[in-house]
Amino acid sequence: MAGTAQAPKKLKRNFSLLAGLGVILVLAGLVGLVYTWAATLTSMLLFGWLLLIGGAIGLLHAIESRGSDYFWLAVVVAALNIAAGIVVIRHPEGSAEALTLFAALLFLTGGLFRLVGSLVVRGPQFGWTLLQGAFGLLLGILVLGNWPESSRYVLGLFFSLALLFDGLGLLAIGVGGRRIVRMVAEPADTGGRSAAPGTADPFPDGGPEGGPGAGPDGRGGPDPQRPEGGQDQSRG
Repeated sequence: MAGTAQAPKKLKRNFSLLAGLGVILVLAGLVGLVYTWAATLTSMLLFGWLLLIGGAIGLLHAIESRGSDYFWLAVVVAALNIAAGIVVIRHPEGSAEALTLFAALLFLTGGLFRLVGSLVVRGPQFGWTLLQGAFGLLLGILVLGNWPESSRYVLGLFFSLALLFDGLGLLAIGVGGRRIVRMVAEPADTGGRSAAPGTADPFPDGGPEGGPGAGPDGRGGPDPQRPEGGQDQSRG
């Protein structure tokens, strides 16, 4: 019973932690939208450290699986990740320029393929696909036309927007989860208090005095003047 009673409190605490994390991410996203260059450098440093840590873990796994057929392939991939992580950490500005150029080319090619594909196929989502292709093509042209100056804010803008939307999602989950747990827990608490265990019926013989089932004297019990079985003896 104690574990069952503690379950709603534990759920509320977990949802509160999610909501708190969501608030932190939302604040970080808003700050990143104001200081896009700082957000760009932060995202590049995080990306570099992720590459470095992932390469080190991959190298350890490759050493543990030495003698297998994919040993040298795993070593090469891990070494490339470690080298890329070191380069990104040591030169975040140049890495941001290179990644911004790569992102612009992706926007251009993706938007062009969507645009041409929507015009050729003309499927049920023709308008939406055409709009997506035109938007991607326009975004790629804008980023590429202002490169490398655009590398100072493009990656930071995307990174900040990702933090903002992830934070809003976690905040909504946390607040909604707390409300659901409270709505479920309150009826259970009310039902537990309405019928206390061990409480006996004060009127076991037919209810309170003067109530339904009471005798002629106001107390519980059958009417002594009426014969048992409820049959009228006068007819006999």
